[in-house]
Amino acid sequence: MTIRISIKDLQPEAYKAMMALENYAKSTEVSSTLKELIKIRASQINKCAYCLDMHTEEAIKLGESERRIYLLSAWKESHLFSEDEKAILQLTEEVTDISENGVNDVTYNSVIARFGEKITAQLIMLIVVINSWNRIAISTRMIYKK
Repeated sequence: MTIRISIKDLQPEAYKAMMALENYAKSTEVSSTLKELIKIRASQINKCAYCLDMHTEEAIKLGESERRIYLLSAWKESHLFSEDEKAILQLTEEVTDISENGVNDVTYNSVIARFGEKITAQLIMLIVVINSWNRIAISTRMIYKK
């Protein structure tokens, strides 16, 4: 598999805008480990090896257990995730697969009830940002190098 264009080099202003979104994502009130779980789950759905490699490594550095990372693709059946985490992971899946059915009211209302409007807005933006990175990495065949 050959690497394709570098958006960072060819369109630095676009990349700068993505980095601004990434910096916003880093500043949200959502815990760092939960941010990484969101990134991993969206990247699993999108099959983005670059982002999976990066974010599983980061999650482990932050103290996330490898066991939970291994079970993330089957979170609905796992007892290792809290109800709050399950609500966020459901939102992650629905936003990532937005063309399937959108975000259903049950999911949306559950997240609003648990976290309020401000954190829900932050969660949606976190999911949007990682989905954007996934699309950049996949379409340009980026390779993660430590």
